[in-house]
Amino acid sequence: MTFTAAEKRAAAERELKFRRRVYPRWIENGKMTQKEADKQIALMQAIADDYAEPDLFGACPVFGTCPVCTPRMED
Repeated sequence: MTFTAAEKRAAAERELKFRRRVYPRWIENGKMTQKEADKQIALMQAIADDYAEPDLFGACPVFGTCPVCTPRMED
């Protein structure tokens, strides 16, 4: 099964919302440390950023202007 970048981005964003909602409770209940929660949220944010759309000027949110996000124009 294959997924588009938009589908992957949406899934990562959903997971981020879940983690931000649930992790504080897990920390409070001793199921997770604040350090581990911060790490896991940062990791998922990095994954979501990998699939972010380029800005209106074609800059890649991860790498700046890059050949993946900005199609090369030929003369």
